[in-house]
Amino acid sequence: MAEVATARRSRITPEREAELYEAVLHLLREVGYDALTMDAVAARTRSSKATLYRQWGGKAELVARAVRHSKPGGVSDIDTGTLKGDLHALTLRSDDCAMEQNSALMRGLAMAMHGNPDLLKAFKEHLVEPELAEFRRMLERAIDRGEVRADNPALDYLIHMMIGGFAARTLIDEMPPTQAFLLSYIDAVVLPALGVPTS
Repeated sequence: MAEVATARRSRITPEREAELYEAVLHLLREVGYDALTMDAVAARTRSSKATLYRQWGGKAELVARAVRHSKPGGVSDIDTGTLKGDLHALTLRSDDCAMEQNSALMRGLAMAMHGNPDLLKAFKEHLVEPELAEFRRMLERAIDRGEVRADNPALDYLIHMMIGGFAARTLIDEMPPTQAFLLSYIDAVVLPALGVPTS
């Protein structure tokens, strides 16, 4: 099934696909997920609605893939030699402006997922599960290096801690997440929970 979907999408050039994803994200920021329509995407991107459905199947799949495409690289290509270095390098991939935009976008999508099982499924498939796998590989390297004990109970909660710090910044402090905040959060909360020295 995935191979068929990939073959269908291959008719669109990578450049055109990137343009479509960027337009989807702009529309999401303007109107939100519920008000976003395939008609609006088609009009904004000068595409036919039939092409959009043929390539992505529906709005949920298109939105999830657009968000995944916008992420500045994956966890898997970061390997600084230490877990602290890896988590810091991951944080520094997005500047403060991008973090603020992404935080607002993800808050809106998180609300939309509560009432939309298709969107939740697409996000799990294209964002949550791949990122969980990448974080597990990062942690496995840290265990192999002896930085983290394999039986540390916090291992299963690394991604929860990372997302929690990102999301709670706005909720609790009424401020967007920033590089400085997240770096200090990693050093004060995440690394101590994993038993990793911060100095």
